[in-house]
Amino acid sequence: MPKFKKNPSINWKLPTIIFTATLLFIMFLIPSIIVVPFKEDNKATQASIETAVTKETKKAVESLESPFQVNVFRTEENEVEEIPLEEYVINVVASEMPAEFELEALKAQALAARTYIVRFLKQGTDEGLPADADVTDTVQHQVYKNNDELRQIWGTDYHWKMEKITEAVAATQGEIITYEKEPITPAFFSTSNGYTEDSENYWQNALPYLRTVESPWDEELSPKFLDQTVLTVAQVEQKLGVNLSNQVQDFQITRTDSKRVDQATIGGKTFTGREIREKLALPSNDFTITKKNDHYVFTTKGYGHGVGMSQYGANGMAKEGKNYQDIITYYYQGTTIQPLEQAAPTLLAKSE
Repeated sequence: MPKFKKNPSINWKLPTIIFTATLLFIMFLIPSIIVVPFKEDNKATQASIETAVTKETKKAVESLESPFQVNVFRTEENEVEEIPLEEYVINVVASEMPAEFELEALKAQALAARTYIVRFLKQGTDEGLPADADVTDTVQHQVYKNNDELRQIWGTDYHWKMEKITEAVAATQGEIITYEKEPITPAFFSTSNGYTEDSENYWQNALPYLRTVESPWDEELSPKFLDQTVLTVAQVEQKLGVNLSNQVQDFQITRTDSKRVDQATIGGKTFTGREIREKLALPSNDFTITKKNDHYVFTTKGYGHGVGMSQYGANGMAKEGKNYQDIITYYYQGTTIQPLEQAAPTLLAKSE
């Protein structure tokens, strides 16, 4: 049986290997011992900060004086949510305008939101709502999302966005827009085609404060300024209830001073620009039409009905240093900003 000779070098190498292994173990172990508590401390610190921010925001909201409650019918839940006026305004602004917009634009939106609900409640319009509801949470009135819904939408941005919007609402607390001492219809929309529209060109009533004004900021700032909708000939015929000869000449168009379509005769049938926009689901009623094979291409400018305040225009004005009063009196011609108690004392009396 063969014998193996002992290697004398192993005797001095073994302690070296053990020492090296021990050193490596310590090098990996100690950082992990140090880092894990730090990570947990960071998480705890972040949670503490978020809790503090939430408390501060909540305190700021609660400090706002609301002269009455707004009963909002939540369409998805089929229930009524009772909300203090100023808190309602905060959540409407949060739902209707990007929080990334300039503070002065958010203030203008707050005035529009507050004016809308005040005017609506003052009129006491019955629109088939449940008996204990004032408005819905949809575009039928104003879009409203509560704090839980906004947290889901905004995620980690919730705190700074809510703080900013709360600041805008607090700065305009109790103010509304009036014309001849009465709350106005504070129409607004996303993006103009470079001009706003006279109210009677989209709706029936001619309101003196909803006049055409230039809005040059939208083209540069809004991602919605230019768009295209492609429809087949068959789709256009079906949606408009007409027969087309497959030629662009089938469309005869007249325009308003704001360059939007006033009327269009299509396949021998006459429509308003609004009707075409709604039937074809176009972003705007400023459109041009081109023919491509068996399709019609509708190129639109702007997004929304075009009456009142352009939100991207308001943001553009704010970027140029204009304040919310400037924005309001520009888009709502001849109006003034008044305290709620002066403009709607009867509404306040009802809530007492």
